[in-house]
Amino acid sequence: MPQGATETSTLKVGDKAPDFKLKAHGDRMVTLSEYQGSKNVFLCFYPLDWTPV
Repeated sequence: MPQGATETSTLKVGDKAPDFKLKAHGDRMVTLSEYQGSKNVFLCFYPLDWTPV
């Protein structure tokens, strides 16, 4: 669960994404709020992308 998350909820089209913190490439920590107002953010989740077939 992302840091700071307290409950599970379903987002609907047009809802604002909750802020979260994740480890990025090179072990750098980033938050969604770092990009607010400055860049577009595209989130894509591949839960099994790096697992062997």
